[in-house]
Amino acid sequence: MTVSGFAGGRVHVVGAGLAGLSCAVALVRAGRPVVLHEAAGHAGGRCRSFLDPTLGRGIDNGNHLVLSGNARVNDYLAHIGAADKLSGPETAEFPFMDLASGARWFVRPGRGPIPVWLMSPSRRPPGIRFGDVLDALKLARAQPGATVADCLDTERPVFQRFWAPLATAVLNARPEEGSAPLLWTTVRDTFARGEAACRPRMAQAGLSETFVDPAIAFLEGSGCAVRFNDRIRSVGVDGNRIAELEFASGPVPLGEGESAVLALPPSGLASVIQEIEVPRASRAIVNGHFRLPRPVLDSRILGLVGGLSQWLFVRADIASVTISAADHLLDTPPEALAARMWPEVARALSLGEPPLPGYRIVKERRATFAQVPDELARRAPARTRWRNLALAGDWTDTGLPATLEGAIASGNAAAAAVSASGNT
Repeated sequence: MTVSGFAGGRVHVVGAGLAGLSCAVALVRAGRPVVLHEAAGHAGGRCRSFLDPTLGRGIDNGNHLVLSGNARVNDYLAHIGAADKLSGPETAEFPFMDLASGARWFVRPGRGPIPVWLMSPSRRPPGIRFGDVLDALKLARAQPGATVADCLDTERPVFQRFWAPLATAVLNARPEEGSAPLLWTTVRDTFARGEAACRPRMAQAGLSETFVDPAIAFLEGSGCAVRFNDRIRSVGVDGNRIAELEFASGPVPLGEGESAVLALPPSGLASVIQEIEVPRASRAIVNGHFRLPRPVLDSRILGLVGGLSQWLFVRADIASVTISAADHLLDTPPEALAARMWPEVARALSLGEPPLPGYRIVKERRATFAQVPDELARRAPARTRWRNLALAGDWTDTGLPATLEGAIASGNAAAAAVSASGNT
């Protein structure tokens, strides 16, 4: 029989990060009336842009690498009319630099699946042996409790020059603790499908201009009510359904046929409904943004090894450094971080030795949940034991890492859960 509460009534989506936005977009496209609630005065959560007064430029609160094989990202952008707001090279090419030795190389995936293209010297990091190619297959067979370092030889050059940077960026965890099966899902959907699926993409103008503002415009244009500065305080339960959502602005009763999606971070969800297990640990990301002496003509992404900086994103006259798994840097003063990052930026971009320019250091203390084996078991499914409540968030059990692709997947799953029928 049809589940009452999932029959087509109004849905309250709580949280306007990318998971909540994608959920609301999917529901509106399915014809459901939606109210979107957000505690902050803006949407986007950890995926947004803002104007920095020191730099005099709009910057992203964090850098996000999108690959052409991220099907959910592509679909989401197409639905909100923003498919043209990502840019990148026509072919897959990832430049790298070893900050310690000065060596540079490219990773150029071929048309065929990984690991065949790794055998071509012009497409791979230097120092790869035939055994490295075979070792890569261990990721596909990794058991649930295996870490990336459990599967790959950490002493080989390919590990330091390809697998470690990739794993750290995707999982926001050191390879010694990051989940190997979770990394494999990204490799499977992108690099394992060949060059056409792993072309790097980045937002032309900014994350808000690409992922957030077009979504809000789409939702409001479709009749969705968007309520900012509307923090949820508690959830009222009546048997096997959610009866009320208590916001700072007042209570919102859920009538028969109405549903709710809580698109909150783990700590936020735990504060309003304690019965659901959530990941307990998180990992930080530190970003540094620097004003360049002159703009570059094309946006670019550069992988860095052998130093503090890990990935460098350059757009116009702003260079942005990302350091993942960065809990050890949270207590380091911003000026000390900038003093260490800037020489690496200057060297990577062949700028000589210019003085430290204007900068902004952004520390995301809880950038993602800890994507380690023990925490994966605490990922909650989209559907809950309450018949009119679903969950969204990159930490939920999507089977994907906590990336933009994972956040959108979670929103789609939550939308499907509250739209489902024929369940008992």
